[in-house]
Amino acid sequence: MGVTSLQVIKCKAAVAWEPNKPLVIEEIEVAPPEANEVRIKIVSTAVCHTDLYHLLERMPKDGFPTVLGHEAAGIVESVGPGVTEFQPGDKVIPLFLSQCKECRFCKSTKTNQCELAWKRTRQDVMAGVETRFTCKGKKILQFTGTSTFSEYTVIDQIAVAKIDPDAPLDKVCLIGCGICTGYGAAVNTAKVEPGSTCAVFGLGAVGLAAVMGCKAAGAKRIIAVDVNPEKAEKAKALGATDFVNPKDHNKPIHEVLAEMTNGGVDFSVECVGKVEVMRSALESCVPAWGVSVIVGWTELSDIVIQPVHLIAGRTWKGSLFGGFKSKDGVTGMVKAYLDKKIQLDEFITHNMTLDQVNDAIELMKHGKCVRVVMSVSPQ
Repeated sequence: MGVTSLQVIKCKAAVAWEPNKPLVIEEIEVAPPEANEVRIKIVSTAVCHTDLYHLLERMPKDGFPTVLGHEAAGIVESVGPGVTEFQPGDKVIPLFLSQCKECRFCKSTKTNQCELAWKRTRQDVMAGVETRFTCKGKKILQFTGTSTFSEYTVIDQIAVAKIDPDAPLDKVCLIGCGICTGYGAAVNTAKVEPGSTCAVFGLGAVGLAAVMGCKAAGAKRIIAVDVNPEKAEKAKALGATDFVNPKDHNKPIHEVLAEMTNGGVDFSVECVGKVEVMRSALESCVPAWGVSVIVGWTELSDIVIQPVHLIAGRTWKGSLFGGFKSKDGVTGMVKAYLDKKIQLDEFITHNMTLDQVNDAIELMKHGKCVRVVMSVSPQ
């Protein structure tokens, strides 16, 4: 155990006291790790749209106060009883989706889910059942069980991935969510085939990672779709062959894509989180064998679809964390970055500090960034 393993740590964190309000930099208390837990010094963290979704759109009544953040990298500070996989000094990436390696889901090749993940998390508030955070005498929820907008956090060992000690934490932090989510949706879930035609809807970090995944899988044509023309250049740098802005056309986007591709694309990946886009992505696929994958997250709307859009042979799938078994997938993707097989630097448009978290949120809210990486603690 580390020398501070039995002590409460007082540190800085960005607390969301209530929904739809700026985060407040506070001093919080982080309790020692308990059995099977790891306390981590967060070095770098990025702002993901899911953080904004919880803060600005979903706004669950009981989901506050909380510390947001789930896309990060850091260093193990101390470990609780029963932890054998980690020791102080290890470089790690927190995981919002655990991999216990023992439940029926973890043992199955059919899914990347973990039964214990949903026992550890209250889905109604997207927070851990337990929390090791307090501030001003109040319990602070740990968003997705991670809470990386903090200098220190405590996480169950089944939701932490050990990574290569040479990995630059200010880059590989993106692997903790956005990169795996998009890249894996193309490679693992859609199973994009060499020579195929693909469409990716929404060119935030997740969509751009999906473009990168389509290219890695050997797609010959990758059509990037977004209403923001500023996204075109970045998409093409990551592998897109075409850019289509729905606002430039006076017909539905699925009709535009059908005309471009002789009846529809082989694969489509939806990375927006809006039900009308999910439907467009499905209808953009060729009816006979097209595969469409939903990646964007929403619980705020139901989706209405005509059965005929599926009966002829289309497949509609969902993807969480890109279908990666989380510990194994993150470790592998970090290695892929170090081996120059995937790109990360191109996703980082801004570097800030945790004190500037509200500026980072504004940039993402208005589509002015791909990823903002915030430095939290020195290595």
